[in-house]
Amino acid sequence: MKTFHIYTNKLKDVNGETTEHITKYLFDKGCICSDTVDESVECIIVLGGDGTMLRAAREYGDFNIPFIGVNLGTLGYLAEVEKTDIDSALDNLIEDKYEIEDRMMISGVPIINGTNTSQQIALNDIVINRKGALHVICFNIYVNGRLLSSYRADGIIISTPTGSTAYNLSAGGPIVEPKARLIMMTPVCSHTMVNNRTIILASNDVIDIEIGKYKEGEKQEVDASFDGRCPVSLNEGDRIRIARAEREIRTIKLSEVSFLDIMHKKMCEY
Repeated sequence: MKTFHIYTNKLKDVNGETTEHITKYLFDKGCICSDTVDESVECIIVLGGDGTMLRAAREYGDFNIPFIGVNLGTLGYLAEVEKTDIDSALDNLIEDKYEIEDRMMISGVPIINGTNTSQQIALNDIVINRKGALHVICFNIYVNGRLLSSYRADGIIISTPTGSTAYNLSAGGPIVEPKARLIMMTPVCSHTMVNNRTIILASNDVIDIEIGKYKEGEKQEVDASFDGRCPVSLNEGDRIRIARAEREIRTIKLSEVSFLDIMHKKMCEY
């Protein structure tokens, strides 16, 4: 690799020191740091935490350019490189000593008053949670057009394997190898003992989550968010259709350390 673009979270790299160091290091090695992303860029280096990786993936995912993250945050499950290992990581990129992993994404289409709205993409998860008053949400869950179950919960998380270590993990969901191809559905604080477990679905399943009836005379309004961003309001009778996205995100792996080893290390540290 010779041409790079650096995507920096300025709140994490406050004085720009890490960005400047990487830019100078690559320049001294005869490489190019492009100010824009186009077909000439071979790698996007993301400086920040997992949230920064998610924003970069949403912004530049259509370019099919591989990403690598430098962790300037805390846990950083998506970031391959720690700050102390930047130089050796850059050397590996320049010398083409890396592998590329494809991570599946999911898409969500809110259907409001019977009309499809704009599709949104998520690398981690699509979350539906309550808006306004603190009350339980009633969900009707359909898989491939057939009613699976009805839930009463504070919210529900539809997660990719990559997102298994995000909100899904906090809600008691399973940790999944990120290269897997499946979709997880995890309720948040389910109000029934029967429906309080994660359901694992095939990657080609289509999930419809319908906002059910709350109480007679009271409206139920919720928010659907995509990787924690772009919230869409849904009311009783509205639904969101979730499926595997057509595109995937390409991430760079330098280390031979397995995902389980990384997970063990980070969970012990924090």
